[in-house]
Amino acid sequence: MKKLYRIFILLLAIILLTTFNPKESHIILNKNNDFFKIQNIKILNNLLIKADDINEKLTKIYGRNILFIKANEIKIPLESINFLKKVEVKKKYPNTIIIKVHETKPIAILFKKDEQYFLDSESNMILFNENVAFDNLPNIFGIGAEKDFVIFFDKLKNKNFPIKKIKNFYYFQIGRWDIELFSKKIIKFPPNKTVEAVQQSIELLNREDFENYNIIDLRIHGKIVVE
Repeated sequence: MKKLYRIFILLLAIILLTTFNPKESHIILNKNNDFFKIQNIKILNNLLIKADDINEKLTKIYGRNILFIKANEIKIPLESINFLKKVEVKKKYPNTIIIKVHETKPIAILFKKDEQYFLDSESNMILFNENVAFDNLPNIFGIGAEKDFVIFFDKLKNKNFPIKKIKNFYYFQIGRWDIELFSKKIIKFPPNKTVEAVQQSIELLNREDFENYNIIDLRIHGKIVVE
């Protein structure tokens, strides 16, 4: 696609050189030329972010010359939008900007002091909004939990822990986690060698002889305590 744009610009340059004299060439390439004024913004790949929120941030680029607009003039105003990871910007001549949106993913609801927040896959805290619905997000409790949660969450995912069975996460400031399942079973993880403990917890959850235990305590490496 970039090659086609280059060809277009090259043809335009040839027309300029063969048709107009230097005193008149500004007629086409002038920043105020109506033919190249931005009239449309096309937004792709957005699920959580509303197109209206993006357009509201970019009202100032309408009417600007598409040849002279820079990508950062579009990207920087969008940085404050919740759930936005990054955008890709392309120009579709003569007057359309195409924005491909890459979003972060809400993975839990964080309880911090008297407020609730969505915590996303980039560890961003986004003030909770009841009008934004996500199914079965687990809750997070504990001072400072937002700093370590994504790291712990990724360890669970990488070992294929059944994430959808988790109701609550509890963080302790010594750097360790408890998780509570919807079945009310609680698993206590150690602050160190967490990956090994996650793998062990999965194996124990799959054992029939552990079904009747409400607590699986793996805080001491090499030892399993159950209640």
